[in-house]
Amino acid sequence: SFESEDEEAAGALLAEAEGWLASRGMNAVRGPINPVSECWGFLLRGHGRPATFLSPYNPPRYNDYALGRGFAKVKDLLVYEADALEGYRIPPRFLEFRRRLLERRPRLSVRPLDLKRIPQEAEAIWSITNQAVSGNWGYVPLGREELADVLRQLKPIADPDAIWLVEDSGQAVGYALGFPDLNILLRRIHGRLLPFGFLTLLRGARRLRDYRLFGLAVLPAYHGLGLDVLLYVSLFEALQPRGVHLEANYILEDNARIRNALEKLSLTQTKVYRVYEKRL
Repeated sequence: SFESEDEEAAGALLAEAEGWLASRGMNAVRGPINPVSECWGFLLRGHGRPATFLSPYNPPRYNDYALGRGFAKVKDLLVYEADALEGYRIPPRFLEFRRRLLERRPRLSVRPLDLKRIPQEAEAIWSITNQAVSGNWGYVPLGREELADVLRQLKPIADPDAIWLVEDSGQAVGYALGFPDLNILLRRIHGRLLPFGFLTLLRGARRLRDYRLFGLAVLPAYHGLGLDVLLYVSLFEALQPRGVHLEANYILEDNARIRNALEKLSLTQTKVYRVYEKRL
């Protein structure tokens, strides 16, 4: 995590961090990353759009701070959006694709999250995640209990319409994980959860039209079948009656499979986060 309003102070902070890492045998520094919300990168493009739930926001100058200390780009993370109130609709060919896919493969089914079975659902999502994204840049193995704790904490604001699983003969093989954009409500209560702000979050979450797609993953054995499209279509279709605005973020710039799917679905790229690295 990083915050600074002054270039000289920013340089001193970064220099201190570099020295601390070098003294402990590290040969490179990479970031920024917030270990609490697991946010990566400085916002590079899209400063005119609001930050969504658990997404970072920073002034453009932060990128200059990094460059001024000799950091260079290591990876860009992309953000795509779709807004039903601005006329976005799922292209009809993908609705037909879903119909034909489920017809050809009757063992496949798509269903929303079962809030009464959070431990079992967490186990399925954990297993899929560690198999599906283990080859991705920046991957760190996800602990079983770590994910279960996150889902338990988010259960009060979880919306089954935004969390979908695809199954093969009853076995989960992929998921799409979305949550309401609580930043809208947090801005309304000025970030104060007490005494009544927490109630505003609980009551208002289900009425929001803004959602963030946190993750979409499919087991490697099922790549190439279009299950990612199947999941996205199911999620957006369920939320569309609310006039949904959906942001899919932290898409790796070189993740051609997911980028192609989102672009074929006519989502628009709106933001770029940049992760930097410096050799020590």
